[in-house]
Amino acid sequence: MLWTILAVLLVLWVLGLATSYTMGGFIHLLLVLAVVVILFRVLRGGRGIA
Repeated sequence: MLWTILAVLLVLWVLGLATSYTMGGFIHLLLVLAVVVILFRVLRGGRGIA
């Protein structure tokens, strides 16, 4: 599930950078937040990313 969200955010981030500076910044922020959440779950030792 998180990998799907990460992939969607990555695509939106690239589209945002290509079309609009402000939207690209917003998508970049969302992408960074998604990576932080994934790292937090991995370091916390949960049941993994499914």
